[in-house]
Amino acid sequence: MKNLSILFIVFLALSIISCEEIIDLDLEESEPRLVVDASLIWYMDTPGNFQQIKLSETIGFYEEEAQPVTDATVIIKTDNGDEFIFEHEEDGFYVNSIFNPKFEENYSLEINYEDDNYTASSNFVPVPGIDFIEQNSEGGFTREDLEIDAFFTDPAGEDNSYLFRFSNLSTSKVSLEIYEDQFTDGNQVSASYSNDDLAAGDEIFITMEGISKAFYNYLFILQTQGGNNGGGPFQSQPATVKGNIVNETNPDNYPFGYFRLSEADSTTYTVE
Repeated sequence: MKNLSILFIVFLALSIISCEEIIDLDLEESEPRLVVDASLIWYMDTPGNFQQIKLSETIGFYEEEAQPVTDATVIIKTDNGDEFIFEHEEDGFYVNSIFNPKFEENYSLEINYEDDNYTASSNFVPVPGIDFIEQNSEGGFTREDLEIDAFFTDPAGEDNSYLFRFSNLSTSKVSLEIYEDQFTDGNQVSASYSNDDLAAGDEIFITMEGISKAFYNYLFILQTQGGNNGGGPFQSQPATVKGNIVNETNPDNYPFGYFRLSEADSTTYTVE
């Protein structure tokens, strides 16, 4: 009887192993859409002449790398008649080295790809800049982790929004934080960065960008949908998040991405 039980267990184990089969589901795929990464960043105390825009297409569920778009026409125009042609360089990156950033200008993006004309407009959003960096040991869920605070002074009497990027050069981890001044108008406030593996000696590259309220709302939606909400079988599916770029030729074939122009300040801090 004992031998029979052992044989049964072995047979059951072999049956389970034999049932392990990789199944590729035949998923319905939509037509590829244009993806536009058109974030023009003008760093403080630099000319801002070199700018780039990346174009790609959406990919299937089982594909790993985005398909770069290499044969589009990309132009940025101003209301004063200036025109900047972005030439394709490689891997879907279109560049212009004589761009002329101005706060008072309105900039219009025009992309022609596969007979569709995509457009968007924006102006440069200024940034007050980073005042100083401080470090403490009161971060994280436990309030005992290392924390980096980037302080800045918000201009009074204006509606301002900001994007902070904390890049840990030692671990290649990146954290994005968005802020608005609804309750901090005119005050000196800080953006904070902390995680479990932040350690002494880590180099943190910090970038602060001024962003429009519309782009803040766009990032807020993306952040909400990408959060750790647990999901589950009855979780509602995320809605399609559209940016400010429209397809003038065929509105139903809308693109993904955003066109924006931001002034930025940056600094590097070494964790003590």
